[in-house]
Amino acid sequence: MSKVIEKKVDFIMTIEVNNANPNGDPLAGNMPRTDSFGYGEISDVCIKRKIRNRMQDKGYNIFVKSNEKSDDGFTSLEKRYSSVVDKKATDEEAYNLCCETWLDVRSFGQVITYDKKAVGIRGPVSISIAKSLEPVDITTMQITKSVNSMEKEGGGKSSDTMGSKHYVNHAIYVVNGAVNVNFAKKNKFTDDDLAVLKECLQELFINDSSSARPDGSMIVRDIYWFVHDCEIGNVSSGKIKELLEFDIPELDNQDYKSYNIRLNKEKLKEYEGKGLKVEYLTGI
Repeated sequence: MSKVIEKKVDFIMTIEVNNANPNGDPLAGNMPRTDSFGYGEISDVCIKRKIRNRMQDKGYNIFVKSNEKSDDGFTSLEKRYSSVVDKKATDEEAYNLCCETWLDVRSFGQVITYDKKAVGIRGPVSISIAKSLEPVDITTMQITKSVNSMEKEGGGKSSDTMGSKHYVNHAIYVVNGAVNVNFAKKNKFTDDDLAVLKECLQELFINDSSSARPDGSMIVRDIYWFVHDCEIGNVSSGKIKELLEFDIPELDNQDYKSYNIRLNKEKLKEYEGKGLKVEYLTGI
């Protein structure tokens, strides 16, 4: 049986977007998310959704399933929870059962508010909001449908045959994440679970295509996987985040290589002297 992780992990992942909407904002007509300065964003919720989908595709039990991927007959989290945890279970029993049963709960945590319980499960895996390296250019395209969705009185085309499609022309997004040993111990998050997380990051956009994100338009480029030699870490996650460096390319030469994304060699050497190890991975 795999043992609970004993060493803190940090990771930095880069994502390249080409003519796709990486994460639409429902409050802004599904425009790609941006901050107040125009930098592109992908919410942590969106990234965790994709990781959960990959976990489920690999055959692992997932608590927070999207409706379209629900394969157990349950249409709500409450029913899924009640199928596993007895109403008479104590808060501690409910906590342990949820972590034991569902990989995403063991990884990301969950707030349990069913059967008059209020149990907060804190997950060891934390993931940041992804940010683009530069402000993003967004294109809006007007689209039409050749058929009405609803019958229109008197014939002719209804208003729903017209619409808009928004996408980011090209951008590089950076995701930062960490795995906390303290919460891993409580949730029994193991080395095997960590290996699954690493695989899911490499395969993040498998089975994720849509009209907003066609196959090949979202690519995991690089993953820098940092393993500390202790529980609390050799350096802080903030300093790991600061290791990433890049260049701003000319406007007429914007591809992934032109950003020259890299780690600061001097600082990395210093951190490696303290016991930090880094593994270089790429998306599949």
